[in-house]
Amino acid sequence: MAASELTPFFEERYAEIDAYLAFQQNVEEAAREGTPRLRGTDAPITTEQKKILNSSFYLQLYNLVEATVLRCLEAVAAAIEESARRPSELSIGLRTEWVRTIARTHSDLGPDKRLKAALDLCEQLLQQMPVKDFKIEPGGGGNWDDSSIEKLFVRVGCGLTISPDVVRAAKRHVRDDMGALKLVKNRRNGLAHGSLSFVDCSDGVTVSELRDLAATVGDYLREAVDCFVSFIKLEIAENVSRAARGRVVAS
Repeated sequence: MAASELTPFFEERYAEIDAYLAFQQNVEEAAREGTPRLRGTDAPITTEQKKILNSSFYLQLYNLVEATVLRCLEAVAAAIEESARRPSELSIGLRTEWVRTIARTHSDLGPDKRLKAALDLCEQLLQQMPVKDFKIEPGGGGNWDDSSIEKLFVRVGCGLTISPDVVRAAKRHVRDDMGALKLVKNRRNGLAHGSLSFVDCSDGVTVSELRDLAATVGDYLREAVDCFVSFIKLEIAENVSRAARGRVVAS
C-alpha cells in the first residue's frame, strides 16, 4: 500500500464504524417507544439482542485499530522497496527491522536454515543490493492499544506526535480504569477468547458511549496515520538524497 492510500483507507474503514453506529442508534431510539420489531415479521428485537449488537461494535472498532497499524507498516516497507533503497541507506530503526526480516532473527530455525538466512544477509550486504521482500513484523498479536502503538513507533524510528487534547482523551479512563484503546482491546480479547459473553460485555453501555469511544479511537489513529505518512515522505527524501550525495563524493 502506498503512503498516499493510507488516509483514504482509514477514512473508508472509519465510515463503516459510523454506519454501524447509525444502525445501533436507530435501534436504541426505537426501543424508547416500546419493544422495536422487524417489519414484515413483527419479530421483536430483544434487550439481549441489542446488547449483542453493541458488543459486536468492540470487535469492529478493534479491527480498525489493527488494520490501520498493519497497513501503515506495509506502506513503509513498500516505499522502501519502490525507492530501491540499499541497507546502508536505511535509518537505524528500519535497518534493524530489515535484518530481523532477512536473517530471521526472531524465528525458531534449525541450524541449516539459520545458516542460509545468515548467508542471504551477507550476500545482500556484500553486493549492496536494493532492499526487497521487506516486511516489518508487526508483533502485537491481538494486543494493539495506545501503549503498543507508541512502542511500535519507537521501534521503527518514526516520531509519534499526537496533539495534547487527543492524547488526554485516549488516556482518560472510560471504564474499568482503562483508556479508550485499552478498553477496546480488552473487550475484544474477552469476546474473542470466550472469557466475556456478548450480553455481559455491553451491559449498561449506551450507543452514545460507543460513539464517544469511536471518536476518541478515531482521532488517535487519524493522527498516527498522518505521522506515518510524514515519516515515509521524509525518510525516503532525506536518506535517498543523503545517499546520492555520498555516491557523488565517492566517485
